[in-house]
Amino acid sequence: MTFRRSRLVAATAVLALSVSVFAQNDEENFAPVDLPDNIAAKVRGLSQEKIDFLRGDGVFGFAERHELLFSRLENKTPAQVEAYIDAMMRVTELMKFNPDTDQPSIPLNTESDGFNSWKTRRPAEFDTPRDAGPINVNRYLYAGPKQGIPTFFNLPIAVTPEDLVAGEVDVALMGAGLDMGSGFRGAAYGPRALRTAEIYVGTGMNDPQHMHTMVSSTNELTMVDYGDIAVDGLSTERSLEHIREVVREVASTGTIPFIIGGDHSLMYPDAAGVVDAYGVGKVGIVHFDAHYDAGAGYGAHMISHGQPVRRLFNEKLVPGKNFIQVGLRGSWPSNQGFEWMRENGLRYHTMAEIEKNGWDVTMDHVLDEVLDGPEYLFISFDIDVLDPSFTPGTGTPEPAGLTTREVFPIVRNLCAMNKIVGFELVELNPLVDPGYTTAMNSARVVKECLNGIALRKRGLTEKNYLSPLTTEHGPAK
Repeated sequence: MTFRRSRLVAATAVLALSVSVFAQNDEENFAPVDLPDNIAAKVRGLSQEKIDFLRGDGVFGFAERHELLFSRLENKTPAQVEAYIDAMMRVTELMKFNPDTDQPSIPLNTESDGFNSWKTRRPAEFDTPRDAGPINVNRYLYAGPKQGIPTFFNLPIAVTPEDLVAGEVDVALMGAGLDMGSGFRGAAYGPRALRTAEIYVGTGMNDPQHMHTMVSSTNELTMVDYGDIAVDGLSTERSLEHIREVVREVASTGTIPFIIGGDHSLMYPDAAGVVDAYGVGKVGIVHFDAHYDAGAGYGAHMISHGQPVRRLFNEKLVPGKNFIQVGLRGSWPSNQGFEWMRENGLRYHTMAEIEKNGWDVTMDHVLDEVLDGPEYLFISFDIDVLDPSFTPGTGTPEPAGLTTREVFPIVRNLCAMNKIVGFELVELNPLVDPGYTTAMNSARVVKECLNGIALRKRGLTEKNYLSPLTTEHGPAK
């Protein structure tokens, strides 16, 4: 096994253990189960505490169902059964916080002169005075993708909210290189990979149109590269509030923030920053992902790439009805995860549903559900919703996913039919990409949403809009 693969397997094993141990934490009003006669006979004479533990929900860290646990105990002697129960109880206690031996928080050096150096903004006084507004860093009129200073789609740059206001900017694309929330590092380089993903055309005065719609997002929209949001390279938790602050400042100008990540821990500060600007309960979310990312806990940590949905709901920032998930598959969530989603009113569309009903039917359901919601929409796009054949460069690839032919039209439709106030693309990890495929398809996902926003600006908001120029047959031969 190669070193890279061994690291990935180890990270996956840690995630699986975390999920199995904590998936059951949300069980409320659990009714203790009755013991089968053969198990009841073996535990006769044990303390009531041990019997209650065996019947209760504390065993779910060791078996998904009581029936599975009982089957393991079936051929054990009474003494072995008691030892097994003792071991489960002992491990359960060892996993808990111990005030005598454990640190309740991670200590920081508050005496450090550089405590906030990672997020300190550069004073304008350090630079040549200029009027507010976007800045084009290309020397030449038609800047190609193989020359010049890389920016998202060769766009001009902006660095302050004043630049966005002065330039009447519609969309600000920005990077957020946060990658400590996943078991496999490298997504911090996602923004850089997407900035250099374009190989065909640059940004000029007459950019090519999208062949499906015959509309050019660059010609219709004013867009900028807003640079990268600073992160504390040793702490996801410390990075969150600053990311939320920058997203909020962009959204508050009326500009649409497009965040390129970075792992999926970003969904919490990205969505929260948009909600801060538009109001709690007024923003719906469509979440494309192979995983539901609402883990109840990863040990002592309250945020990771598998927990942002839970944190948004714990803070009551998004109503369940207005949270829609698309593309779930694999082995997570478990039954309890689906129960949590139903209890909180989330709507979800798994690959099992897509395989049963077909993509067109599912896509129509999603589009209809989004319209049955709030005025504003935020899209969270984890690239692992796509099959790994299209996006191998991601930290948690999951086979049997969506195709680009399925994803591109739904993203374009969502962004044309709804008032988009935020978009994120996450888990782009070029360090595990064997080629160019992942960055190319990720850039296209972003472009599809931009094209949808351009369609909306042109008043072309009908479902599945396609230009008749490119959908009709040409002259007969």
